[in-house]
Amino acid sequence: MTSPTSPTTAITHIANLVTNNPSLGDGTPLGLIRDAAVVIDGDRIVWTGESSKAPATDNAVDAGGRAVIPGFVDSHSHLVFAGDRTAEFNARMSGHPYSAGGIRTTVSATRSASDEELSANVARYVAEALQQGTTTLETKSGYGLTVEDEARSLRVAARHTDEVTFLGAHIVSPDHADDPAAYVDLVTGPMLAACAPHARWIDVFCERGAFDEDQARTVLTAGLAAGLHPRVHANQLGHGPGVQLAVELGAASADHCTHLDDADLDALGQGHTVATLLPGAEFSTRAQWPDARRILRAGATVALSTDCNPGSSFTSSMPFCVALAVRDMGMTPDEAVWSATAGGAAALRRTDIGRITPGARADLVLLDAPSHVHLAYRPGVPLVRAVWRSGQRVV
Repeated sequence: MTSPTSPTTAITHIANLVTNNPSLGDGTPLGLIRDAAVVIDGDRIVWTGESSKAPATDNAVDAGGRAVIPGFVDSHSHLVFAGDRTAEFNARMSGHPYSAGGIRTTVSATRSASDEELSANVARYVAEALQQGTTTLETKSGYGLTVEDEARSLRVAARHTDEVTFLGAHIVSPDHADDPAAYVDLVTGPMLAACAPHARWIDVFCERGAFDEDQARTVLTAGLAAGLHPRVHANQLGHGPGVQLAVELGAASADHCTHLDDADLDALGQGHTVATLLPGAEFSTRAQWPDARRILRAGATVALSTDCNPGSSFTSSMPFCVALAVRDMGMTPDEAVWSATAGGAAALRRTDIGRITPGARADLVLLDAPSHVHLAYRPGVPLVRAVWRSGQRVV
């Protein structure tokens, strides 16, 4: 098991190893292996199994009876921004109405920030997430809303992640408040042309107060024609067409999914669009919780993500979201951990992450606990002891 180019490393004496591969473990979706070991060669997993059967390697790390899980996959965040919305949050949590601009406040601050300031902010939140076990994250534009500001937001994002999403259709730009149709033309014309080279995905906020079904379809089909893959902010504030549109267009994910009817659930259960739930948003806005149990019963694939953004969910903590999903959204601890790892990978249409199995990228989190269940059992406690990303220990 030696490599001519890189040393091999075994992590041994793992109390509970979450592989997310049922064929490797106990037959459950988590594919649990007890008293386990993992072997890393370069940036890949090359072996998993019982610790007593681990092959010889160049290096060894003793997990000391702790649990190991795949690195978290945060498939929905908004990290390219400047400014702060503390006053808005404080007003909302104090029971007072607040109408100081919301997203528009962040748009103004972001437009005024330099590329270096924006990049430093993204780096800070990426590092913050990594300390909490997130080894892959997606992030979006959406706080520039001009051709140049959206393009530079994506260039900044691409310095920090490969999973970059063009969200020019976040809200109608304040510059086009009186002519939404002109803004849609801008998003699907010059803005898309400038942004498509820097992104993998295109997203739209299909919601009352943002973009209606026809506008959202126009944005997403233009993105598809430009080679971008669709995602949709859907059914967050009330019932609407977003989920059905996402499934119709083959979107990788429909995100939020708070207000669903039976037809939405049927569509998600029969299609290939992942339902991405964002419990930080409900926590920070005191909104209705998505019913994860109902979505899972429909046969849909569920992902959990942070929605990290300065307005409605200013958290980068996937463990926090796991705990919320278990406490307030009806998920079991096993389901929540799967959704925060393999589910996020599915929402990004990735097979190389979100699991600990031979051939997968070596993204692992060593918990200072004997079981992954402690992520929900001990909410708010910093349980991440070590993190490997692409085979390198980074925490």
